[in-house]
Amino acid sequence: FSNHSQECVLICLILAVSFLVQLRTGGSFLSASNLNELMREASMLMIVSIGMTIVIVSGGIDLSVGSVMGLAGMISVLVLRDHPQIPVILVFAIGIGVGLICGIISGFVVAKLRIAPLIGTLGTCDIFRGVIYLFSKGEWVSQTDMTPEFLAISTSKFLGINYMVLFAIAVAIFGIIFMGHTRFGRQLYAIGSNAESARISGIKVERNKWIAYVISGMIAGFAGVLWVCKYACAQGTTATSFELNVIASVVLGGVSITGGAGSMYGVLLGSLLFGILNNILPLIQVSSFWQRAIRGAVILISVVINSLVLRRASRKALIRREEHEKA
Repeated sequence: FSNHSQECVLICLILAVSFLVQLRTGGSFLSASNLNELMREASMLMIVSIGMTIVIVSGGIDLSVGSVMGLAGMISVLVLRDHPQIPVILVFAIGIGVGLICGIISGFVVAKLRIAPLIGTLGTCDIFRGVIYLFSKGEWVSQTDMTPEFLAISTSKFLGINYMVLFAIAVAIFGIIFMGHTRFGRQLYAIGSNAESARISGIKVERNKWIAYVISGMIAGFAGVLWVCKYACAQGTTATSFELNVIASVVLGGVSITGGAGSMYGVLLGSLLFGILNNILPLIQVSSFWQRAIRGAVILISVVINSLVLRRASRKALIRREEHEKA
């Protein structure tokens, strides 16, 4: 059961769900306006999932990405509010810079202090969320405090494609090349598979893990500015618990939660499938209580399937090794 097989399963699921919902909604699901909104929603999830995948493949996890998004978005628009004449690109640079600093902190806690990623990033998550309130003083930054040029980023199109979708495509290309076609990406896979073996082979485990968190932080910072731009509002609760959707998308895409295995293509498909679920449940008038239950069930099922697939692959590898030794 290879990555390609898993990706084919995800594609089939996406097509089947889309077809059934199209019938159920009388054709409104595949309408141009709904597809446009679906891709805008899924693009945000895809962007952050790319960064999370880099961390998880290396054997870590980052529970702070939602708070990083909120902090980057808040600081960026506070600067924009006080200096409305600054270029939009500089607003995004500020958000990426905030994410860079947050990634350095989280990476230091996990890689250098060697605190368990789950605990370490849970702590930085609360720290970053608290800093949001310190900077904002508990206040919101509303649409009236943002410039039209900034707000237009989330609605403008190039060749008929929304800018947010184009950003997601650009980040996806980076993730695919970085993890699949660079030495550093291959080293992250090796670290996630067996950190000690990687260290013995000469890979700088702590440094590489740290860099993985920095990259994740920068991507989350960029996504945080997009979030504020899309919803035209920055507040202390921005992107709260968004990291759970991100982790769910990554696992749904076939990435091993313990690290060392997974495909960026699968992550993109997993993000799209999760985005479709978020879109169709309200569309077919499913209760908000059942929406959470259904998403939770999908996450649980994907984790179980992922675990079974990995066990099967491990058994096959063990059998081949034994047969090779006997030969």
